[in-house]
Amino acid sequence: MANDSGRDNIATFASGCFWGTEHIFNKYFPELKTSVGYTNGREDMTNPSYRQVCSGETDYAEAVRIEFDPSKVSYATLVEHFYRTHDPTTKNRQGNDQGTQYRSGIYTHTDEQLQIAKEVTERIQKEHFTPKGETIVTEIQPAGTWYNAEDYHQKYLDNNPMGYQCPTHRLHW
Repeated sequence: MANDSGRDNIATFASGCFWGTEHIFNKYFPELKTSVGYTNGREDMTNPSYRQVCSGETDYAEAVRIEFDPSKVSYATLVEHFYRTHDPTTKNRQGNDQGTQYRSGIYTHTDEQLQIAKEVTERIQKEHFTPKGETIVTEIQPAGTWYNAEDYHQKYLDNNPMGYQCPTHRLHW
């Protein structure tokens, strides 16, 4: 478990199955240190398992936690990449994956991250979704307690290149 509130070099994003979310960040930003896990769920549920999260009863999101060097990649760049690599207009769904654990979320660690996330979201909405008549439904909230997923989920698609990957995890523009 790690709770890194207040650190501006941690980013937390949920965009469907965490395997694909982690994989697409690592593909374009190999210098990042990532881990997959669960965040922003019920406070009375601690250290949830994959099976519990998939039940839909924990309210946890499958997410990726990113440690980054702000002098090499900005938080705003990571937020934009997050939007480019999934469908932020579907509530609790990415491709065939459905449930609250597959929601689109930006979980901020500082007030500055919150402001940047809102500004980037507004810009991306205007540039890429308003013209198509679509609305971003991504939740933007302070990051809750983080729980690492089980070891076999970490870098899953690197270790299992033929593993399932949601078709929405690709560059959309």
